[in-house]
Amino acid sequence: YFDGLTVEVYSFSYKKGLPRDLSGNGGGYVFDCRAINNPGRYSIYAYSSGLDQNVVDFLQQDGSSETFLEPIKLLAESHVSKYLERGFSHLMFSFGCTGGQHRSVYCAHSLAGYLQSKFSNVRVIENHLQQPYWRKKQ
Repeated sequence: YFDGLTVEVYSFSYKKGLPRDLSGNGGGYVFDCRAINNPGRYSIYAYSSGLDQNVVDFLQQDGSSETFLEPIKLLAESHVSKYLERGFSHLMFSFGCTGGQHRSVYCAHSLAGYLQSKFSNVRVIENHLQQPYWRKKQ
């Protein structure tokens, strides 16, 4: 049992729908990653995800993913601080893209790591909803 603040960070596919908030709070932040250059359009990345270094390198190459994430990280940090001050127990951030395998996964993982580095007293849970459906080499 954890009675502090839990921050859930999701990646998802817009084709499959938004993540459900099971906390009873009615939802949280949702960010659309589809403007970021899509590695899923290139066969070399078909069997990789946003957790794999080749995709990370691709997404960081032109700087657009970091430009997208920078204000989100500041917003998230500010809201986590406020939620802690107010004694809230749950906060949710979700990142969506077309397939839920590359861009949204990278962004969710990046935010989760950022928050873990800033708040040792907060439980951060990272959920990649489409992970069971990611393409895998046969």
